[in-house]
Formats: sequence, C-alpha cells, structure tokens
Amino acid sequence: MSNNQPETGSFFARDREWHPQALTPWYKTSVLRAPQRAMISLDNTISEITGPVFGHNMLGELDGDLIHNFAKPGESAIGQRVIVYGRVLDERGAGVPGALLEFWQANAGGRYRHKKEGYMAPLDPNFGGCGRTITAEDGSYSFRTIKPGPYPWPNGPNDWRPAHIHFSIFGHGFAQRLITQMYFEGDPLIWKCPIVRTISDKAAVEQLIAALDMEATIPMDARAYKFDIVLRGRRSTMFENRKEGN
Repeated sequence: MSNNQPETGSFFARDREWHPQALTPWYKTSVLRAPQRAMISLDNTISEITGPVFGHNMLGELDGDLIHNFAKPGESAIGQRVIVYGRVLDERGAGVPGALLEFWQANAGGRYRHKKEGYMAPLDPNFGGCGRTITAEDGSYSFRTIKPGPYPWPNGPNDWRPAHIHFSIFGHGFAQRLITQMYFEGDPLIWKCPIVRTISDKAAVEQLIAALDMEATIPMDARAYKFDIVLRGRRSTMFENRKEGN
C-alpha cells in the first residue's frame, strides 16, 4: 500500500495507427462489429480520468495461482507449468501500481470451461482457467498457470488460434482500461492467426509475444515468460512558466 497521491491529469490520445483496422474481412466477426460511421475523438471526462478503485482485500489467497485455485485438495492442474510476470507501465515508462489484472485461458488441451465451447478436447477437473492479481508499487505482477493449448475455431476451413492468455487491466482511470492477449515466444501459429493478422505493424504484434526467460524459471517446476503491458499515460500539468506542456 502507498500514501502517494494518484495523478489526475488527462490521458494521451490513442494512436489509432497502432491498433487493428475496424474492418478486416478475413476475421469474420469484424464485419458485423465494424462501426458504420467514422470514429470521433472526445476530450477526457472526469469519469475517464478518475476511477475505478479496487481494494487489495478483494483478492483470494490462490487467485494468482491457476494451477491450484480450482483444484481439489492435494491435486493440481495438468499441463506445462509456467510463471507469467512483468510490469504494467504507462506510455512514459512509469510503473502503474495498484492496477487490477484479470486473466483467463484455455486448458492444456486448448479447451475453455464454458457451456458454448465447441472444441471437444477434454476438460481438466482441476483447472478453472481464470485468476487475478494487483500490481505492486513499481507496477510489477506475476502469476502461475499452465501453458494453454491451441485450438481450432470456425473462422475459416482450418483456422487455429495460437496458445494465448487473455488479459483485462484496470488502471487508474477508465481511459486506462485495456483488454489484450499474450502469446508465447516461438509459436508458429501466431503468424498464421487471422486475428493477429489484423495488426498491420509487425512491431505491434511482437509486443504481444511473451519472451521465454530461463533465468526466472523454477528448476524442476516451471518455466517463465516475461510480458510487459503498456497503458495510456497522463499528460503533464500545464504551468505558467512552462508553456510547452504536453
């Protein structure tokens, strides 16, 4: 916990060229989701600049351990054990403390635990597939899980999603809300995925790929992958003696 006062300035505008185009027909659902009119940019409102606020006491003891948080006593999830860690930063490179991270994924066989799942890989009775954590004062986070499997999906005749973990991040304002996905270094399916191919900048795709870090592994237990997440940063306060601001 910290007594530091949170920043209250407005956020930088989004860089739309860094994002996928709204309409990418090879990713079928984008056809229905694409806006019918041109997007417009609005100034930050008070509700976007402030909130949401989360209490650290909302986390359960095993929320950051997907290997055990759904398992029966004495048992654990099946699959390749991994540690995912990194920092949540803003666009200025400053750590974002107290950010809530929620994550969810398929099991080691590539199957999600929900009623509409169409892939018939087996369920793991000891794996729930979701968890959460809160970043430390320097913006760091970590959690334990199993490496998810790839799975087919009905976009094209033979499309497969690469192994990935979904992230939902709540920063210090609603404008810092982010939903994204993390992929694993070395997976050949990344560059064949229709969703990934909606991102035109190769460097932007590479920021979604977690790097294998053998220095952070737990010997005889778990490999480690490093994944930093960047949220929107705040503009500096304008001062009379510093007109340039930002």
